[in-house]
Amino acid sequence: MPEYVIPFERITRKDLPKVGGKNANLGEMLNKAKVPVPTGFAVTADAYRHFLRYNMLWPRIQKELDKIKDPNDTRALRAVGKKVRELILNAKMPEDLEKEILKAYETLSKKVGVKRAYVSVRSSATAEDLPGASFAGQQETYLNVVGGKNVVKKVQECYASLFTDRAIFYRIQKGFEHSKVYLSAGVQLMVDSLCSGVMFTLDVRNGDTTKVLIEGSWGLGEYIVQGKVTPDDFFVRKRDLRIVEKHVAEKRVMLVRKPGGGVVEKKVPEHMVNKPVLSDAQVKKLAEYGIRLEKHYGHPQDIEWAVDRRTNKIMILQSRPETVWSMKKGKAEEEIKGKVLLKGLAASPGIGAGKVRIVKSVKDVGKVRKGDVLVAWMTSPDMVPAMRKASAIVTDSGGVTSHAAIVSRELGIPCVVGTGNATKKLKEGQLVTVDGGKGIVLEGIVHVKEKEKKITNVPRTRTKVYVNLGVPEIAKEIAKKPCDGVGLMREEFILATYVKEHPLSLIEQGREKEFIDKLAKGISTVARAFHPRPVVLRLSDFKTNEYRELKGGEKYEPAEENPMLGWRGCSRYISPEYEPAFRLELKALKKVLKRWKNVHVMLPFPRTLHEVERVRQIMEEEDLRPGKDFKLWLMAEVPSNIFLADKFAELCDGFSIGSNDLTQLILGVDRDSQILGRMGLFDERNEAVKRAIKHLIKEAHKKGKTVSICGQAPSNYPEFTEFLVKQGIDSISVNPDAVERTKVLVHKIEKEVSKRARNRKKG
Repeated sequence: MPEYVIPFERITRKDLPKVGGKNANLGEMLNKAKVPVPTGFAVTADAYRHFLRYNMLWPRIQKELDKIKDPNDTRALRAVGKKVRELILNAKMPEDLEKEILKAYETLSKKVGVKRAYVSVRSSATAEDLPGASFAGQQETYLNVVGGKNVVKKVQECYASLFTDRAIFYRIQKGFEHSKVYLSAGVQLMVDSLCSGVMFTLDVRNGDTTKVLIEGSWGLGEYIVQGKVTPDDFFVRKRDLRIVEKHVAEKRVMLVRKPGGGVVEKKVPEHMVNKPVLSDAQVKKLAEYGIRLEKHYGHPQDIEWAVDRRTNKIMILQSRPETVWSMKKGKAEEEIKGKVLLKGLAASPGIGAGKVRIVKSVKDVGKVRKGDVLVAWMTSPDMVPAMRKASAIVTDSGGVTSHAAIVSRELGIPCVVGTGNATKKLKEGQLVTVDGGKGIVLEGIVHVKEKEKKITNVPRTRTKVYVNLGVPEIAKEIAKKPCDGVGLMREEFILATYVKEHPLSLIEQGREKEFIDKLAKGISTVARAFHPRPVVLRLSDFKTNEYRELKGGEKYEPAEENPMLGWRGCSRYISPEYEPAFRLELKALKKVLKRWKNVHVMLPFPRTLHEVERVRQIMEEEDLRPGKDFKLWLMAEVPSNIFLADKFAELCDGFSIGSNDLTQLILGVDRDSQILGRMGLFDERNEAVKRAIKHLIKEAHKKGKTVSICGQAPSNYPEFTEFLVKQGIDSISVNPDAVERTKVLVHKIEKEVSKRARNRKKG
């Protein structure tokens, strides 16, 4: 006889066909791995089949599904999905099945000593955790459900969620027959979470398997996953459970249970905002559970946990294989083969695939969904939210230092620029594969083969290795990398993401405080994530054409023939028209510095000594004076900075070489020209550029000033990094994806330089 309900205490991994991947895993942890798991029961796949038979639903469901001729036809897919879900939700739950669910819920409530237990109801598909097919996120989960009738209702809603648009599309793409995928529902005691979070049994910054990483925040863990809160971090060494790192974040909001069911956002009480969510003893106990689960399953784990408010007991809510580093381990450069549709410039490495979404203007960004390939003439700062969703980015215009290229590298998204006609040749909804490392776009979803590569521990270096950053939302993740701080934080990306309106327009409306608060929030997000490591903030460097795209911008910005060489950087700050807006930037910075002392500033595009002197005067008027704890850097990206390096050095604490603009101005090559880019004329490795950099480092060091570099070259060319280290550069700032390999390379070069120096002494 089929079983419709099975308690977790009787479930192991072997029961996956009966209860689906999620429920099988919960039972396995409870019964085999012996870690504390909230009790509950599974409504089995047999129950789902019984529900379908009782209502004679499958023939009607299949009839609707047969209407999908092309899964990429979003409108048809949406209509079919809606109809199928309505069929399921309007059907009747079989009386015998309803009675079993009600009985199991009553038993669970008695077991924990309450009349009506609060539970979560989670979908658990029988096709989950199969090789090459993770059905994560395809079905629904319902939190804080109370009452037997409500549990029955949510189980039925889980059945309907087997036919969400995304789930139907996914099964078609993976070749699964809809009729062969069944759904079980897990009904689990809801932990009244004082705090909760995630745990990885490795260091996600570098794949180091000798450590456990624990993240936690107050309330339910959903806000960590959604990125709405910055969690506390704890790094625990496995061999002796020693806490080797601890970062306590400012936690202002939390998601908590509502007494009558459901969840609600609340403010964190002031005394808990900067308090660690876990004691050291709890951190070590959690790490112990993580190590036990890793040993049981035989590979690194991604674990969800919570601490019960009433009992202060740690509970494990879920454990699944860690995928990011597990997929990278032993793998390297990806190789793909297929029909090439387009060729362009390789702007950001990696391979991404999905449906084409052609974005002609900012008005179109709303149609970009997670996993789509964003195709545009060229991207702009206000497209960043849509870019973050994309699996890859392709543009008609631009070079390897264009906005699309820079942002894609920072976000770790494959990108091909300068194709010339992507927006015309590619069709809306078309499936393509983008190889950002080779600069090609291929037809369809192409199978990926990967070469072997061994991951090594990241060494320490004398030359500091910083990271380039502009999007505050990813700061928490990037801060986990083994970098020494942020060498270039682009303020204009914060303005485009947080403020979105032209500062002069806000001033005219009397909304200065709004500008200051929003800009300060964006800067603080990065400062907090990297504290106490330094964060070098480059003040705004929009060009006039980019400023015009901000709301209200057309009123204040002239239409320049060549914005790249126009009203930008320091010349803008000291102009009477813009100076009031620049002072708002300084007020926002001053607000940040009251809390975060690790932020320093950098002035972009300083053409003349007079400009820098006037900017320093304005800063002093706003009570911002460079000193021991607050440094002022200059971007060295104009030839005058090289010729007058000794004099510019007297006005700053250090330089950061903007090799993109410096190369453009020394060689007279438009850095965004795809034609000149293909001809190889834009190249930071040109002897003229290298001589300029060598001269700057020499003159700056004579004056006791530091030199860094934040252009693209060190991320792309190992030989250029070698040149910089041998010239004695103090730091190198690279894209997030280049941090580890740059550290390894710099360490190797430093060893060679030291060896040669010793040999010379002996000689």
